[in-house]
Amino acid sequence: MTDHNRPFTDEERQGLYRAIHERRDVRSQFLPDPIPADVLARLLTAAHHAPSVGFMQPWDFIVIDSTEVRQSVLDIFEEENRKAADNYSGERNTRYKSLKLQGILESPINLCITCDRSRGGTHVLGRNSIVETDLFSTCLAVQNLWLAARAEGIGVGWVSILDQQKLAKTLNLPEQVYPLAYLCLGYVSEFLEQPELQAKGWRSRLPIEELVHGNGWGQPQENLELKAALKEQERN
Repeated sequence: MTDHNRPFTDEERQGLYRAIHERRDVRSQFLPDPIPADVLARLLTAAHHAPSVGFMQPWDFIVIDSTEVRQSVLDIFEEENRKAADNYSGERNTRYKSLKLQGILESPINLCITCDRSRGGTHVLGRNSIVETDLFSTCLAVQNLWLAARAEGIGVGWVSILDQQKLAKTLNLPEQVYPLAYLCLGYVSEFLEQPELQAKGWRSRLPIEELVHGNGWGQPQENLELKAALKEQERN
């Protein structure tokens, strides 16, 4: 039996941090190779082991390999993407339209992670004040799956430019079930050195030292050792 109190080795710890730093939102690098059932099972199990408020476990997983279903989702994306492009003008509009923002048909598997907003009953421990904790908990399942996928050499792309009501209808979701994350999964030709939006000049990563406050919003962080360590992390 595994000793759950055993400290992580240096190699194990570095593997976790590597997965975090090398995780990418994949759109353009998918290969057609199928994901073996045992690998997909490991990813889904990793997602299912995410923390959840009140242990409500509000997630379900819809594995989608049907070309017909994926084409219907792609149609929803294309309609919403045209609307999204109208938010920008000039050079920004041109750059937006040049971005590939989904791999719905290129990836061998699509996965919708849903949130059952009735899971756990009327009164869920810890949810009395913040009802959105079911959504937050499901996001943790997405992150678990994403990091596990990176460790397995599998790329994940989150398609967020979708009309959720149309998506719910396409997937025949019950009224209380919200389609939180529509993901594309597959092996990839490469994991990019930088996030794709950063590499293509859409946005850059914000400096971590500008985001760490001390004892209140906008207050300077006066722990000099922490400030130095954060700068060192940025250099690495």
